[in-house]
Amino acid sequence: QVQLVESGGGLVQTGGSLRLSCAASGRAFSTYVMGWFRQTPEKEREFVAVISSGGDRTLYSDSAKGRFTISRDNAKNTVFLQMNSLKPEDTAVYYCGKASLITTFSSRYDYWGQGTRVTVSS
Repeated sequence: QVQLVESGGGLVQTGGSLRLSCAASGRAFSTYVMGWFRQTPEKEREFVAVISSGGDRTLYSDSAKGRFTISRDNAKNTVFLQMNSLKPEDTAVYYCGKASLITTFSSRYDYWGQGTRVTVSS
């Protein structure tokens, strides 16, 4: 069983920055592919970014590319999402998830955190 706990969400103005964290339980974190997704009431869960187990490979959605950076600290069992130049359309609940391979499909993630809310005011 893997537990994921997100933190770092909040209210920020347009153009601001936030850093999300996702802490994972277990000793096998360094073998997990970790991803960030987001969801609003109007949309299905949407891929944002994913990072390989060793941190050497990343993939971003078009909306995240150039503004968001995913990273991880395997010694601390934590994955991060640095979000810069935030826009009102980034407003969502952000979830981290664990997968066994690099993928943008939420159905391939077998564990999820409870989510952290990000609100970007205009």
